[in-house]
Amino acid sequence: MRGADVQQAAIFSYVSPEQRIPADHPLRPIRQMVDTVLQEMSPRFAGLYAKVGRPSIPPERLLRTLLLQIFYSVRSERLLMEQLDYNLLFRWFVGMEMDERVWDHAVFSKNRERLLNEEIAEAFFQRVLKIAQPYLSDEHFTVDGTLIEAWASHKSFRPKGEKPGDGEGSSEVNFHGERRSNATHQSTTDPEARLYKKSKGSEAKLSYLGHALMDNRHGLLVSTRLTPADGTAERDAALEMAKRLARRKRVTLGGDKNYDTQDFVRALRQLRVTPHVAQNTTNRSSAIDGRTTRHPGYPISQQKRKRVEQSFGWMKMIGLLRKVKLRGREKISWLFTFAGAAYNLVRLRRLQAQAVA
Repeated sequence: MRGADVQQAAIFSYVSPEQRIPADHPLRPIRQMVDTVLQEMSPRFAGLYAKVGRPSIPPERLLRTLLLQIFYSVRSERLLMEQLDYNLLFRWFVGMEMDERVWDHAVFSKNRERLLNEEIAEAFFQRVLKIAQPYLSDEHFTVDGTLIEAWASHKSFRPKGEKPGDGEGSSEVNFHGERRSNATHQSTTDPEARLYKKSKGSEAKLSYLGHALMDNRHGLLVSTRLTPADGTAERDAALEMAKRLARRKRVTLGGDKNYDTQDFVRALRQLRVTPHVAQNTTNRSSAIDGRTTRHPGYPISQQKRKRVEQSFGWMKMIGLLRKVKLRGREKISWLFTFAGAAYNLVRLRRLQAQAVA
């Protein structure tokens, strides 16, 4: 029998969002982990808000919404609020009722700016890491850096000290043949961004450098940093993160050829960290000698270190970090750390499912 195409909408619904979401949906275990983290962070949130005044967007809901934006690659707050309005899965994850009014995108952005900073993002990251503790290695790690393109164009890279209106219009700027460097020029759109290229022959872009320390066992991120882009930033950030690994028990730290310098290798050994970085023998001698390469763990570290590129690829393609829409090192730093926490949540869901199976 053919069903009737009834156009009249029902007035009441007796099915809750909780009942509509499948029991095996991938977001269910992530929601449980996020709720645990946010419950632990509740006292910290309480200290950030006044006792009186108009209620803001609950910080727990705001962070859950930002996680959805990363998980589903929603490119703007306007589209995010649109999805939150009619997408039942989004409403369930955030904790909104079926008929609850969605926030205005400008109000959401303003509340995000007030709440989120590097401390909050790092606190969220560390609590996710606490859940991941059973899956973490305490001996073998990898460090690497990636280029984060700033939300600024080459035309905004103008001579320092140039007053507004001194140059030509943006549509008429012609910098071909002009010698430009970070010492003499600065972006008018994002002054903290640096002109930088990751490798020889590649295009120089206004960028930042994101750094990550990865556990070799399951590919979980242990620490993140974001720095201005320059030639020594990767090694400087790696040493800063390696200091957290310094302990009585020796650990290994893998890395690519960019980390194969005498100063870096010496500094790691002083921290009782064994450098498992790739040897760079192109027109030079490597700082890594037979004391390191003769051990069977060295080739294993070289194989495992490539896994960190998976996290960078996920954060760029899924987490919208290929070209960030925020400006300033502080804002991009919390986003990079928060995206790292989101990546760990996705990895943890898979690891927990494998453990049960």
